[in-house]
Amino acid sequence: MRANHSSPRTQQAGFTLIEIMVVVAILAILASVVIPRIMSEPDKARVVKAKQDIRVLESSLELYKLDNFTYPSTDQGLDALVTRPNDASNWKEGGYVKKLPKDPWQREYQYISPGEHGEIDIYSLGADGVPGGDKFAADIGNWDL
Repeated sequence: MRANHSSPRTQQAGFTLIEIMVVVAILAILASVVIPRIMSEPDKARVVKAKQDIRVLESSLELYKLDNFTYPSTDQGLDALVTRPNDASNWKEGGYVKKLPKDPWQREYQYISPGEHGEIDIYSLGADGVPGGDKFAADIGNWDL
């Protein structure tokens, strides 16, 4: 005679459809509150990003100067942080930055040495890409950080 073994009902771990719908609804509510706040200020975020990049580049140039006793020339530009110039005898192997960032408008940062505002000028031309301007089109440089 064969014994009839009925296995107890196994419980499956997981979420019910209602639980998933509640989570999706909560995420939708949060997104409807957060996204407009973020999306209403993208220009401000770009300016903050440019200022942060300029600070990093300025710090890297300070390290370059400590090693080589002078800043790179305007002709050498910011590329001297990535690629060794011929006259940089104490240039740090591996460079001072891995790669040069682009500004938030996908243009190269500008560099002048000696600068008009100090020993060096590092700047972005802002949203409009031309010198000068105001608000979000204004130049963003190390002189006003």
